Amino acid sequence: MNFLDILGVLAEGLAETFAVTIACSLTGFATGLLFTNARRSGLLPLVFAVDVALYVLRGVPMLVLLFLVYFGLPGFGVRVSPMVAMMLSLGLIAGAYLAEVFRGALGSVDANETLAARAMGLTKIQIFLHIEFPQMMRFAFPGIVNEFTSVLKYSPFAYTVGIPEITKQAMSLSATTLRGVEIYLAVGFLYFAIYRVVLVGFDAVERRFRVPGIGPG
Repeated sequence: MNFLDILGVLAEGLAETFAVTIACSLTGFATGLLFTNARRSGLLPLVFAVDVALYVLRGVPMLVLLFLVYFGLPGFGVRVSPMVAMMLSLGLIAGAYLAEVFRGALGSVDANETLAARAMGLTKIQIFLHIEFPQMMRFAFPGIVNEFTSVLKYSPFAYTVGIPEITKQAMSLSATTLRGVEIYLAVGFLYFAIYRVVLVGFDAVERRFRVPGIGPG
């Protein structure tokens, strides 16, 4: 078995790696928006609860939370699939970090624009959807990209709950061939290739939606 053969075997886990990364990133994005808007609600009990949740999620190791969800919840009669367990651990942790990214991005939106929108009679939801959200996304884009790549780097933990992604394939192959150095070099190569493809895609999106005269190039 040469290096290309090893890459071919490991590539069988690419689909699962992408699935875990996309699912957890979407979960993080959605919960990040929910956390951000909950903190802006002005309801003190809700704001306090969200602040506590964010503090806990940013402080608990991802693997510990994953095991609590996947192996702990069955003790209370709740069983979740491996993918849902990843979304409830890695996805929520990503959402906790994205909430801070969104909060900072919203702070960069010109307050005069929202003031003018309120004077025109727009509701809070309309202001967020049509004025704040589009600008927030532009300001938050670098942070979103950074968090997406962090999710990609944490996705190998999916093997601990039985998802056959790249790392799971590598462990199985290494156990049968005893060629760990070559196999894990191939793993590193595949993750770097995914990382580069993702960055190229995000760069294309950023160029497409960049406001003329703002930002580089």
